[in-house]
Amino acid sequence: MFTSGVYDSARRPPAFWEELVALWTYRDLIYQMVARDIKVRYKRSVLGVAWTMLNPLLMMIVLTLVFSHLFRFDLPNYPVYLLSGTLIWNFFAQTTTLGMQQLVWGGGLLHRIYVPRTVFAVSSLGTGLVNLALALIPLSGIMLLTGAPFRPALAFLPVAVLQAALFTLGVSLLLSSLAAVFPDTIEMYQVLLTAGYFLTPIFYPERILPESLAIWLKFNPIHHVVAAFRGPIYWGIVPSIESIVATSIMALLVLAVGWLVFTSRAEHIIYRL
Repeated sequence: MFTSGVYDSARRPPAFWEELVALWTYRDLIYQMVARDIKVRYKRSVLGVAWTMLNPLLMMIVLTLVFSHLFRFDLPNYPVYLLSGTLIWNFFAQTTTLGMQQLVWGGGLLHRIYVPRTVFAVSSLGTGLVNLALALIPLSGIMLLTGAPFRPALAFLPVAVLQAALFTLGVSLLLSSLAAVFPDTIEMYQVLLTAGYFLTPIFYPERILPESLAIWLKFNPIHHVVAAFRGPIYWGIVPSIESIVATSIMALLVLAVGWLVFTSRAEHIIYRL
């Protein structure tokens, strides 16, 4: 005997869980979007994927020549210090920006077929992780050239990258929620990124800051992400347990807030694009 089911919208699972299940169902689409982003980015480039490795390297050379002589930082292996901070900062900045752009530009796709709204932020994160992995190659080369040791603490690097990825995805989702309503968010965010770059000890050591300013670094979340990534590479140390727990909680909290905010508005995003 056949019994017809009755659809009850009131019995739908919570939006955050429904989106997570849909994202897993469309995991192949995420892979295709990441592959497309990589191919499109380097399709017309003579250097191709090699530019991902050369770009931070050339930037490091320029900044090293400028800042190491202008401010005369007393830091051994300054290129390694600078490049390790720059790589994780670029990962954060480029991934969050691309996540917003993908959602705004993908509005036409959302009007034609159903795809999880979070697929744009997640695929942008995948692209960012691929670029970060490639950029670690020139970093390793610089470490070899400058004589920087490869210490056992490098085994902690995957944890630091995971913390950065969770934090970045949360920020990307929050920004995408705003960008869907206010497209100017993307341009305004570029200004905030510039300010954040100079307010975070990336090209200068933390110790040069006066105590009145250094205390505010505790409230700069990206500073903790950069420190967790740079520590094993440059200082050769694993963060303390307290620091690992605090950074992990921060990253998970930002991700949870970003996911809840974005998925609660996911049904209305399509009407804003």
